[in-house]
Amino acid sequence: MRIFVLLSRIPYPLEKGDKLRAFHQIKVLSEKHEIILCALNPLRKADKQKAFAQLQPYCRSINFIDLPAGGRVVNILRAFFSYLPLQSGYFYSRHAAGKIKALIEEYHPDHLFAQLSRTARYLMDIPIKKTLDYQDAFSYGLKRRADKARWPMKLIFRMEHKRMEAFEKEIFDRFDNKIIISEQDRNLIPHAERQMITVIRNGVDMKFFHPFSRKKRQEIVFTGNMNYPPNIDAALFLAKEIMPLVWKKKPETHLLLAGASPHTKVKNLKNRRIKISGWLDDIREAYACSEVFIAPMRMGTGLQNKLLEAMAMKMPCITTPLANAALKAREKEEILMGSNAQELADALLFLLENSTEREKLAKKAFTFVKQNYRWKEATAPLEKLMQNVSLLNQVH
Repeated sequence: MRIFVLLSRIPYPLEKGDKLRAFHQIKVLSEKHEIILCALNPLRKADKQKAFAQLQPYCRSINFIDLPAGGRVVNILRAFFSYLPLQSGYFYSRHAAGKIKALIEEYHPDHLFAQLSRTARYLMDIPIKKTLDYQDAFSYGLKRRADKARWPMKLIFRMEHKRMEAFEKEIFDRFDNKIIISEQDRNLIPHAERQMITVIRNGVDMKFFHPFSRKKRQEIVFTGNMNYPPNIDAALFLAKEIMPLVWKKKPETHLLLAGASPHTKVKNLKNRRIKISGWLDDIREAYACSEVFIAPMRMGTGLQNKLLEAMAMKMPCITTPLANAALKAREKEEILMGSNAQELADALLFLLENSTEREKLAKKAFTFVKQNYRWKEATAPLEKLMQNVSLLNQVH
């Protein structure tokens, strides 16, 4: 089967969740199928040559389409006056649409795959069987951001939430298959037949993320793209509300905030006890040298890849019920949880003060991801969905 994959970003480097998901799904699907990859490049910052080298073993054709910066404002305005989500306008251009159509006519794919609702407009009217990966419930994520934002951003996020909600509902009926990352997110998609969406979980590359020995520092670590609003919120919550409670009892404990593109708000947290690493060539070092991993998420949707990576590195992990809803680790067996700053600080202190409990939790977490979150097994249901609908198309 020849699969045309359309992405809103070049899927390398793997510092964002959508890139990570796309890269590994392409890698698995390429074992039995031809991949025609088309990735938009809205900011034109990607190292195309490096990305091409990483993707080339898995794709018959690789196509990167720069989105013209000059037309971005016009496209956003068009979306605004068409009652479409503004991010749909940000990622859409007529120039890109023409190139995508030409690629499809050239390669005659058996199946189209669109990752994220922001790419749906390019493929939804093309008469070829197709799959949409909602990935997360974007509209609900925007609602959460609106609830926390201040005026005037609150008004903008509320507007975008309503538009995205309507758009998610509209595109549902324009694709043969719909997939999403978790049951939690599926239940938030605004469509009466949302249960028809297939849950395709993420995985973790356990050949790369695996336990290895490093001298441990008395350090807590949180990783992720530090320019992503839910991660910014979590970093601020951790540094300003959780850690002060920990420092009352263990003032020598340090905090490492590790990840790409730290926002100014994150950079400003730096002090003698808080380290801001920025991009790391090997994020595993951040996991391996710290004693405890924490993901105090209060916003966002979907499955937190950072938790899978830390567990695969055999780290004891702490998170919130919001983040664990998709992960489904057993509380006090494979993970510790807290709903507020005091509960999360108590969990941190418990692990920092009990090396036996840290080791026990880490071992069970490692077994949990090994049994439930491998990319090959996670992607198998997606392959089956595509094959089934393509076979039906051939019969008819």
